[in-house]
Amino acid sequence: MDQSQELFVKMIMLSWEAQNSRTTKLFNTLTDDQFLLEVSPGRNRGIYLLGHLIAVNDSLAVTLGLGERLFSQYEDIFLEKPDKSGMEMPDIDTLKQNWNQGTQQLKDYFKKMTAGDWFLKHTTISEADFAKEPHRNKLNVQITRINHEAYHQGQLTLLQKK
Repeated sequence: MDQSQELFVKMIMLSWEAQNSRTTKLFNTLTDDQFLLEVSPGRNRGIYLLGHLIAVNDSLAVTLGLGERLFSQYEDIFLEKPDKSGMEMPDIDTLKQNWNQGTQQLKDYFKKMTAGDWFLKHTTISEADFAKEPHRNKLNVQITRINHEAYHQGQLTLLQKK
């Protein structure tokens, strides 16, 4: 095993764990009333962003080839449709529980992966494209997911002052 691969994976996974911990802490500090507010006028509400992050993380298991979705019913509500589309959403407590459950599942999956596994092809890229662009691997997907979560965490932070 290449030691540099192990080092890169460790750095990225520590970053994921830290980001996930910050996001979870924020979810636990927001009130139900704050979750129902828009992060800024005309933008998504906190409840939608919570569901969106659950749905995105839930798809990660499939994208990385690790398992099936836990919350496939959220794809339409939180990925396909915009906030305030009229679709019925689960309550905030259920979403918080789902966030914790999904996060734990990902942690369990990640523990089983070797450093080398992270440099393999993910499920949404063809063999031909991966052969041309091997940087489009599972670890790269994880990096983009960390950035995505950080972006939405920044939006959700705006709700703390409301």
